[in-house]
Amino acid sequence: MSEKNWDRVPIDAQSIDAPLSLAAIFLVVTVPSEQTALAKVCSVLGELDDLVKTVGFRDLSGHLSCIAGIGHDLWNRLRPDARPKELKPFAAIKGAVHDAPSTSGDLLFHIRSERPDMCFEFERILLDSLGTAVTVVDEVSGFRYFDARDLLGFVDGTANPTGLDLPASALVGDEDAAFAGGSYVVVQKYLHDLNAWKQTPTHLQEEIIGRTKIDNIEIDDDDAPRKSHKSLATIVDADGNEHDILRDNMPFGRPGRQEFGTYFIGYSRYLWVTEKMLQRMYVGEPPGAYDRLLDFSTPHTGTTFFAPARTLLQTLVQAAD
Repeated sequence: MSEKNWDRVPIDAQSIDAPLSLAAIFLVVTVPSEQTALAKVCSVLGELDDLVKTVGFRDLSGHLSCIAGIGHDLWNRLRPDARPKELKPFAAIKGAVHDAPSTSGDLLFHIRSERPDMCFEFERILLDSLGTAVTVVDEVSGFRYFDARDLLGFVDGTANPTGLDLPASALVGDEDAAFAGGSYVVVQKYLHDLNAWKQTPTHLQEEIIGRTKIDNIEIDDDDAPRKSHKSLATIVDADGNEHDILRDNMPFGRPGRQEFGTYFIGYSRYLWVTEKMLQRMYVGEPPGAYDRLLDFSTPHTGTTFFAPARTLLQTLVQAAD
């Protein structure tokens, strides 16, 4: 991966390796069946990079970026003859105790910046441009919480790949050459029962998460009868190779409504890696020994997208338009 000085240039649309930000907006929309709506969406997606520059140039230190992800059904409308190998709708998971729902979504816009106002301005102009061509089904404004902690009080994203490991973990390669540089994206909106979590002793919270709460030290639970969230979310294949994903989770909330949550977003080179991680969390490893974090955190959405590289996105929408 080439060195990039994000302080000197605006960030191109679809830059999955852009720096993690202090603020983000997660916008999921659907596109109606009318051809005019599809044409409008294609037009706006084709100009996405220009819109990032239009807003981002106002303050380059704001590091504004946007990634557009396309769902399975919309992809079939754009290019039914060529689709990323693993792209499919999010498969609902039914565990013995907890379930992961599958919800609608044709397009995901992951808007990131160091400044919440830049995220807001970009979304405002984006939705004005799209107009009636889309229907918003989910909209979440996230924020970085102190030293990258979630609202449960633990540091989130410690295991993220960095440097040369990032593209190897998050970007499709030669195994699907036509879609190289893109990424599979899975999103879930979780709401937390903070009252129940606060009543849980810290040592038990640490056992559930798999890390110490204050200093973020990993806890070895290889011999424990019940695996932690950290261990269940670690995917190792039959050859002993560990597969990472890039998480850009963000806390969100409205204290006045007692709403506290985490927006999970995972970018992966292989969709099966994220799917296996979620299966281990909900079904358990062994089956029944599910992720105890789910006793306190409930998913309300679940959607899968593919974020193509910028050049492929432009080619895709130009051909469809």
